[in-house]
Amino acid sequence: MQQWFKSGSPWIWMTAGAVSISLISVIGLLSLIAWRGLSFFWPSPVHEFQMKVNQHAITQQTIIGEIYDRETIPTSQLRSAGVHLDGYREETATRYLVKTGNREFVELDFRWILAHDIEQMQTPEGMAVFERTQNGNFYGYLVAVSRDGNLIKNDLQNMLSDVLERTSSINEQLYDLQHDEIGRINYQIEKLRLKQRALEINNDLTEDKRQKIEADVQALKQEYAVLEKQLFALRDESARDYVVVKDMRGKEVQLNLSQVLDVYYPNDMSFFGKIGHFFAQLGKFITDEPREANTEGGVFPAIFGTVFMVMLMAVIVTPFGVVAAIYLHEYAGNHSVTKIIRIAVINLAGVPSVVYGVFGLGFFVYMLGGSLDKLFYPEALPTPTFGTPGVIWSALTLAILTLPVVIVSTEEGLSRIPSSVRQGSLALGATKAETLWRIVIPMASPAIMTGLILAVARAAGEVAPLMLVGVVKLAPTLPVDGNFPFVHVDRKFMHLGFHIYDVGFQSPNIEAARPLVYATAFLLVSVIVALNMTAIGIRNHLRERFRALEQ
Repeated sequence: MQQWFKSGSPWIWMTAGAVSISLISVIGLLSLIAWRGLSFFWPSPVHEFQMKVNQHAITQQTIIGEIYDRETIPTSQLRSAGVHLDGYREETATRYLVKTGNREFVELDFRWILAHDIEQMQTPEGMAVFERTQNGNFYGYLVAVSRDGNLIKNDLQNMLSDVLERTSSINEQLYDLQHDEIGRINYQIEKLRLKQRALEINNDLTEDKRQKIEADVQALKQEYAVLEKQLFALRDESARDYVVVKDMRGKEVQLNLSQVLDVYYPNDMSFFGKIGHFFAQLGKFITDEPREANTEGGVFPAIFGTVFMVMLMAVIVTPFGVVAAIYLHEYAGNHSVTKIIRIAVINLAGVPSVVYGVFGLGFFVYMLGGSLDKLFYPEALPTPTFGTPGVIWSALTLAILTLPVVIVSTEEGLSRIPSSVRQGSLALGATKAETLWRIVIPMASPAIMTGLILAVARAAGEVAPLMLVGVVKLAPTLPVDGNFPFVHVDRKFMHLGFHIYDVGFQSPNIEAARPLVYATAFLLVSVIVALNMTAIGIRNHLRERFRALEQ
């Protein structure tokens, strides 16, 4: 045994065991997040509960909803909370967390109901779930469908599907008209207003220029009036059709189909039908915009903002980090000042990220951005253009945050290149700059990509500094659109990490938001993995390409 310990084998097994435990823990954590997040998109059966009506607890006989959670708790805990359990003598009781929806007619969107109070629980056929733009889901039975003013009560599911498809097409036209054409006109009118004010500030506004601007504005307003008529006509056409639904109160309710996004019947679905619905809902989550205080809808703006900010940060940090590493390793001498700089770079990696956020807010936003506004955008003041948090300041802040990682990784890659390679290049007549550009940097490119991978992994998950320099709860427009100059780096943006924080801790409806926290967290991990895998693929390609130089 003593010889076995001296051989070092126990430490090898301990290291392997620690790595295995860490790997299993990571896989288990990701599996838990994926299961809790992706199961949200699986169509749950809608139950109809017939309740015992009594004066202490239940006043509504029928409850319709989805079971979100169930738990077993001691009856003593329920009695201490004031719950009456007449005739119930068991030590524990089961209760269900039921999502009832129908917010405008029912007081509680989520409610706990005791199994003791349930007389009958069933999953009836024909139960419809309406996904709406406002007030969440609506549960009930189809009674009639109104199409073009005609109330139809036969073949309701097919008729509703046809009418809803037509209404969805009209809503898409409304969205495109409002965000593209009308948005473009509003943007141009604002640009003309700022142009006129800039001429006034510079005392260069002549009567001819003023009349030209007014004529352009008038032409845009006339075009706006035409589009506005089309918008109102589409709204009237979209609001014409409705569906009559019988809810849990036993009352018939009219739902305007302009506010209905989808309708499905989970109790009537086959297994393959549920799989199709699962992928359809997952696609909507990825491609749609959020709604209902981010507790409903999708996260596409957050995905776009995260990827755009990370790519912009990578474009900024890579050249600065590589140039700094080349200077420290190839040009600066090995003296005390260089040692101090290296120690400072390493220490910068340990600074809390929120400190970088405070620095970005004070230096980039207020100082640099405010100066840019005074120099180039005085006509927009006091409304700031660059003197307010935006995606460019977020990218710069995270570039400074991840700069030490790129510098250290690049310098390590440069140190692994034999000095004989440099000397051979210089002996053949190449200059030092040519040697660096054609020999050293290509051979160090895998190490540069490694630093970029680490920088992307850290930057994509940071939230604290972004809360100060650009990220918001809901961004009405993306940083990229069809208006010149097409890429608007001064705009605020959404971020998956901040979206998780906002939904999980700032949501007014925490029960509805909880599954979205897991889904968004899994999506954020997937985005980071996708970005890292792309960078790793590029690194491996560069490594194979320049392997001959290393030999």
